[in-house]
Amino acid sequence: MAKPYITPQGYELLKKELDYLWLEKRPDVTAKVSWAASLGDRSENADYQYNKRLLAQIDRRIRYLRKVLNQLQVIEFNVQQEGRVFFGAYVEIEADDDESIMQLRIVGSEEIFGRDNYISVDAPMARALLGKSEGDDAVVHTPKGDRIWYVNKISYKCPSWFTELEPHQIDHENMDEEDPKEEAQELSPEELKKLEQSYLSTLVK
Repeated sequence: MAKPYITPQGYELLKKELDYLWLEKRPDVTAKVSWAASLGDRSENADYQYNKRLLAQIDRRIRYLRKVLNQLQVIEFNVQQEGRVFFGAYVEIEADDDESIMQLRIVGSEEIFGRDNYISVDAPMARALLGKSEGDDAVVHTPKGDRIWYVNKISYKCPSWFTELEPHQIDHENMDEEDPKEEAQELSPEELKKLEQSYLSTLVK
């Protein structure tokens, strides 16, 4: 099974988040848990309960990030892509029916980051555009019917006509539980060691 694609920029953003959680956020929250635990009755200690839950969420996110970073394939620009739409391309398209303009970038599913003008390479729009050149038309199949789009511009460096939106920032204070049935537990020293080793392996692409 082929590894999911990601751009170099997307990979670095995920790695930056992992570095932040592992090197800054987790040690800070761990210290708060230890301090709150030293105050006495943990069942009545709101600081302890909150930070213990937050620590479990951070550990869960760290596990996810180090796993996904090992699975992703970083795709660099190749000069042979020039002039055609492939992974990583910035594209301006125009609708045949109402002449509306859309500008987007085709990226991996792990790097959409809440940006409306980034679409996954697996999306119907992206699949329709792949391989097209400037001036070509692409038929996009949607539940509401087919729609024709014309390719106006293609670039592999962020062009002046494209608005680069800030990536969506994950709120690490209020991360959703991946499995609400899973009991929140701090990692054991052995699990932390394995986690550290797995993280270090993500630094080698």
